[in-house]
Amino acid sequence: MVRAQPGARRTEAVGEHDGALRVRIAAPAIEGRANAELLRWVADRLDVALREVELAAGASGRGKRIRIEASIAALDLVERLLTR
Repeated sequence: MVRAQPGARRTEAVGEHDGALRVRIAAPAIEGRANAELLRWVADRLDVALREVELAAGASGRGKRIRIEASIAALDLVERLLTR
């Protein structure tokens, strides 16, 4: 689960909140811009193609569930998202 905060200066992970990864997003929550930026950021951090990352739930709320089609170990996934 990802907890999104749109409207930030840059897109970055800022830790964990209630069991979800908190991510500040450098895009407004208008017309899906923040969702698109979040998916682009996740794909970039995981070094996978954007087409392998999709929003599974939470299109209109701050709580998001992201589906990743690539095969990545859970611990490796967390490490990649929180560092760099």
